[in-house]
Amino acid sequence: MTKNPYLNALFALIYIVAIVLGMIFVVSTEVNTGIGQYAVPVIMISLLTLSVAFMGYVFFFEPIKLYLDGKKKEAVSFFLKTIATFAILITILFLVNLFVTKI
Repeated sequence: MTKNPYLNALFALIYIVAIVLGMIFVVSTEVNTGIGQYAVPVIMISLLTLSVAFMGYVFFFEPIKLYLDGKKKEAVSFFLKTIATFAILITILFLVNLFVTKI
């Protein structure tokens, strides 16, 4: 992805939001044809596979590259910064959701 762990975490969150919005759009169209009952599980498993590949790339590509270049401390630091930033973003979203739905 990028050499900035904070941007990588943000890109991961943007990807998740885009997937959720896409799923909401598909559900809202209520396309329920006979083939849909077979296509939906295939699409969902394919989406899971794509998501795992994308998240693996976002979270692990740069740290692995650093690690293989012999920069072990930098690799661990980069990975932990990405994970921590992602955790902070998710916590903020959780808190916003918690307080906004209480109002």
